[in-house]
Amino acid sequence: MARAIALRSDFSATELRRLARRSKDAAQARRLLALALAAIYDGGTRSEAARIGNVTMQIVRDWVVRFNAEGPDRLTDVHRQALAAQIDRGPIPASHGVVRWRLVDLGQWLWEEFGVSVSMQTLSREVRAMGYRKLSARPKHHAQAEGAIETFKKTSPPRWQASRASRASVSTR
Repeated sequence: MARAIALRSDFSATELRRLARRSKDAAQARRLLALALAAIYDGGTRSEAARIGNVTMQIVRDWVVRFNAEGPDRLTDVHRQALAAQIDRGPIPASHGVVRWRLVDLGQWLWEEFGVSVSMQTLSREVRAMGYRKLSARPKHHAQAEGAIETFKKTSPPRWQASRASRASVSTR
């Protein structure tokens, strides 16, 4: 049987419990409590951590490896502030190679700037939590004639009139 991977020692069980309580991400809180806190840091076994987290031993191992590499929090407030400033400034096509920010570009910028790797789903959630939304212009065909849309739109008659059949039945009564 393979030897268990040791957890990093710069956190204590008390600190991680506090981080889990403050976390707004339920999955992150569950990971913190299961692997690092309640079971392993307090001297428990990995199988107890798996039972607490309601996952398999392999997933606990993956959590330990990721926790050792990245710590409990992937994006700190410093990262979020820098990300917001970068979004507000916008990309410089000559240096960034893009004309508008996409999540993949922001993820690459975070990696180059801070060495932080964040999944696109996590980055999307973070960017939305900071109040940013994806906005893009409605596409327009290059050969579209000016005023073609207004001409094509259907307009309703100024007032609705009863059909001849209903007018005839009303007058015969």
